[in-house]
Amino acid sequence: MIRVGITGQAGFIGQHLYNYLGTKTEQISRTDFERSLFDKPEALAAWVANCDVIVHIAAMNRHEDPQVIYDTNVGLVQKLIDACQSAAVTPKIIFSSSTQEEQDNLYGQSKRDGRKLLETWAQQQGGSVTSLLIPNVFGPFGKPFYNSFIATFCHLLNTGGAPEVHQDAEVSLIYVNALVEHFYQQIQSDSSGVVFKSIEAPYKAKVTEVLQKLEHFKTSYVEQGQVPDISQAFDIDLFNTFTAYIPKDYFPRKFVKHTDNRGAFVEIMRAGTSGQSSYSTTVPGITRGNHYHTRKVERFAVISGKASIKLRKVNTDKVYEYILDGNEPAYVDMPIWYTHNITNIGDEELITLFWINEPYDPEDPDTYFESVD
Repeated sequence: MIRVGITGQAGFIGQHLYNYLGTKTEQISRTDFERSLFDKPEALAAWVANCDVIVHIAAMNRHEDPQVIYDTNVGLVQKLIDACQSAAVTPKIIFSSSTQEEQDNLYGQSKRDGRKLLETWAQQQGGSVTSLLIPNVFGPFGKPFYNSFIATFCHLLNTGGAPEVHQDAEVSLIYVNALVEHFYQQIQSDSSGVVFKSIEAPYKAKVTEVLQKLEHFKTSYVEQGQVPDISQAFDIDLFNTFTAYIPKDYFPRKFVKHTDNRGAFVEIMRAGTSGQSSYSTTVPGITRGNHYHTRKVERFAVISGKASIKLRKVNTDKVYEYILDGNEPAYVDMPIWYTHNITNIGDEELITLFWINEPYDPEDPDTYFESVD
């Protein structure tokens, strides 16, 4: 069992890595980190002593004074080194650096100089440091106006704002799920000494191209209820990012019910992509689900009976509940990294239709069980 600690655990990349490692409980034990530890030398020393591997992600990305960014980021590295020396330990350190190392700005310089401090420490103390040079990262739960322009665009499009393109450059991009897999590989690696790796960006796109895709998602998905074509890897990664910024009161969405003397007709799903459809019956009082997905797009549509659908983001406490009634057929889509369930709260059999964008594969189910409540 490898004991892993993540500085910046509550940040954008940190929370994704923390949650990802939570799916690897047979190999990984997570040592929780709080930002306040940086201000408590003795507590920080105790924390590093309890880690076999430390992933150092904590950093300041933006500030009105660039010198504050530099001083903060280099200072955090120095505090980590001081804690290791105080505890007389040499855990393997994986350092999150940036392609901005190569640019003439104080953020990039802080990453470069922080890396060099760690490398010097490793050489002098016989430690192990792996530095990963990371391109622009995007994904769900990023902070708008801080982590990436994609987070900002998604936020604005879902809150009535108007994104603006100030410089239509081609940007190298990596989805956060792919990035944390790189971290995981390095955590398991038996490499030692000083290692420097540049992570290749899987995607390259102009800013306007990204914005056009996001605007299409808003039109087809938010306004028309149709899942767009997400058959390409970049499109589904961008779509799962976009949907994370949709306000939770957007659901449930009622279907259009057409009725005549023959009965009723309801269109359940219209999609520009392939997928798998299924249905379930549930007796009163029974709950299904209590699991989450990290990549799949899934729709629950209640067509008969009465149901409670609950969602909770992994490693948070807030539960969202939606009440659906087959007399007014409606649907709720399941966001990634939200554990979810459905309960028959009526007196009759509940009938639910399900659609998911990829068929179930027992070898790669992307289904992790965790109770909502």
